[in-house]
Amino acid sequence: MEPNYFEKERYERAKKRVKRMSGFYSHLLVYVVINLMIVVVNIQQLDAGESYFKWQNFTTLFFWGIGLLAHGLSVFMPYIVLGRNWEEKKIKEIMEKDRKSKWE
Repeated sequence: MEPNYFEKERYERAKKRVKRMSGFYSHLLVYVVINLMIVVVNIQQLDAGESYFKWQNFTTLFFWGIGLLAHGLSVFMPYIVLGRNWEEKKIKEIMEKDRKSKWE
């Protein structure tokens, strides 16, 4: 395989990763905007002397937050746990083993 192929492969992987990161940041932005709107509406609907700190005012924030956390972990966790170049190193290692086994 020629070096140009590897460059193209790395470019495609980087492009996919950037797209996933962009998706996460879009999700985060929507989460913040919608939850701010919910907070404003909930505050406007409070009766005089009523406290805002009730479970029902935080359910969307909490459960959607769990989904957002899962999304963030799926985007960033593999690189935190395995390292940035893990895939490339593993591919080279497997190719090297295959090359050695062909000569034996």
